[in-house]
Amino acid sequence: MILRLILILIAVFLPFMAQAQGLPTITLGIGEANEPAQVSTALQILILLTILSVAPSILLMMTAFTRIVIVLSFVRQAMGTQSAPSNQIVVGLALFLTFFIMAPVFSQINDEALQPYLNEEITQEEAIPLALDPMRRFMFSQVGEKDLQLLIDISGAAQPETMDDIGMLTLIPAFMLSELKRAFQMGFLLFVPFLMIDMIVASILMAMGMMMLPPIIVSLPFKILLFVLVDGWSLVIGSLVQSFA
Repeated sequence: MILRLILILIAVFLPFMAQAQGLPTITLGIGEANEPAQVSTALQILILLTILSVAPSILLMMTAFTRIVIVLSFVRQAMGTQSAPSNQIVVGLALFLTFFIMAPVFSQINDEALQPYLNEEITQEEAIPLALDPMRRFMFSQVGEKDLQLLIDISGAAQPETMDDIGMLTLIPAFMLSELKRAFQMGFLLFVPFLMIDMIVASILMAMGMMMLPPIIVSLPFKILLFVLVDGWSLVIGSLVQSFA
């Protein structure tokens, strides 16, 4: 509420301050184009803004983020802690682990594509393939052959002879499908020990005649205790990082 009030005050008083002190202002408007080039430039700007808005999602889908965030969500569900840790913590941890795992790839992109392009040593047409090559190698190291073949069959394209013949539109969904499969496999392994605790607690409560007491209430402290005793977060994070090796 306070932030909204501050923004409203800024929006109301900024024009008056600009007139009084000569500050620069930004004007947005729609007018008639006198030349076709003006329309082309406007369309290019619109396309660029659209790409920038979806670029973070595209980049996340090409990295280790998908597998990490799903496995961390499975950990929370398996323990039955509902909203602990919160979504912000899960996503934040997944992002930093993604940066940690993808650091060699990002470093290679910076050294081979970004810095030469900023130093005007290569052109934009040369920089884009150089930037995509490390990402392609990472995705090819993680994608499953069955998933890749499935996307090739669905697309109806000819059977590729080399990895260079596989386009990004085929590689990215195949990579995401492989990540989903691996994440659910790891999630199943995470659920097994917690499921055993739930079954043991439910059997004990039934034997004691306490059938009206939800087993999750009794089993939750034991699941948290087990997770703490085996240093569960270190095991989960270590397994996630090593799964990309």
